[in-house]
Amino acid sequence: MNTEKQSSFKEQAVSFLKLVASGNVDEAYQRYVSPEFSHHNAFFQGDVESLKQAMKEDATENPNKIFEIKHAIEEGDMVMVHSHVKQNPEDLGAAVVHIFRFHDGHMVELWDLGQPIPESSPNNNGMF
Repeated sequence: MNTEKQSSFKEQAVSFLKLVASGNVDEAYQRYVSPEFSHHNAFFQGDVESLKQAMKEDATENPNKIFEIKHAIEEGDMVMVHSHVKQNPEDLGAAVVHIFRFHDGHMVELWDLGQPIPESSPNNNGMF
């Protein structure tokens, strides 16, 4: 019996996002993504390769991306990560939520939602 502690799904999701944000997309996919992976991003086909390629292109176009996690919640086989993503230090960025579903220790499904941060807002609480 293997007694080595496996990472929680939350730890895996956070590590995946940090790797992708830092441009290590291939490593992120190799470590955490199932071959049966599907996603629900409306701007790309729903397969592994289309989203992976888009993430690689984004990393090339935005090498100074800033990725700051605000909340990460794990419930059963689901993980939600709420973060502030800036394409570069001058960018106001966006509030982004990634929702992952895991099966057999790997990511099998992803939903992602984003809301640009406005220059001004009547809400004194801010986006975070």
